[in-house]
Amino acid sequence: MKVVAIIQARMSSTRLPGKVLKTASGRTMLDRMLERVRKASTIDKVIVATTTDPSDNAIVRACRRYESESYRGSLPDVLDRYYQAALQHQADIIVRLTGDCPLIDPQLIDDVVKALVDKQVDFACNRLPPPFSRTYPIGLDVEACTFAALEIAWRNADQKHEREHVLPYLYAVPGRFKVIQLNHSEDLGHQRWTLDTPEDLVLLRRVYRYFKGGNDFSWLDVVQLWREKPELFEVNAQVIHKTYLDHEAK
Repeated sequence: MKVVAIIQARMSSTRLPGKVLKTASGRTMLDRMLERVRKASTIDKVIVATTTDPSDNAIVRACRRYESESYRGSLPDVLDRYYQAALQHQADIIVRLTGDCPLIDPQLIDDVVKALVDKQVDFACNRLPPPFSRTYPIGLDVEACTFAALEIAWRNADQKHEREHVLPYLYAVPGRFKVIQLNHSEDLGHQRWTLDTPEDLVLLRRVYRYFKGGNDFSWLDVVQLWREKPELFEVNAQVIHKTYLDHEAK
């Protein structure tokens, strides 16, 4: 089976425009994320799925610099963007990642993909967005599904949030698909390590500075940093995380 990781990324984010090309210790967040995703042993190919909007020319240029393939599709219909990218690259399994997760951990990607395959389910994840549950920090989000399940969602999802957030059609209605969610032994779901606001950027830059600009630390290393220096993580503690029903302003 061919496993394709698809990272959605665009420049027109409302809370922090151009966030994926913001830098930390001299490297862009997209560059750092691509390196980390490529370390996952279950991944055969990594694609950056951006949009046909002219503002995203910058992301395509960045992908060329990072020797990464890109796909350009619909801005509002992200589900279609994923489906067309997966179809083009003949994916059997799709790993959905968002470009605002530069601390993504390759081991967590492997855990989710292996759960999907071993349990023979349609959809696997290590978190679901509010109002659902999570035990991993925000910013370590991994979703995986079979191409067959993605195609069913693409054909049948007709709600705006289902098209924008890609996979709610697979998990929002209990029993519609076979779903498995991985949980950590300790509930760390309150931790916010994503990149969606200026406050988030401050935190991520602090983390990379602590690790001397490196990119080879694990998510558990960041947990240890939080335990030792919790004050570093207070900067974005009050940011409200979006639910799966929220829409980006266009």
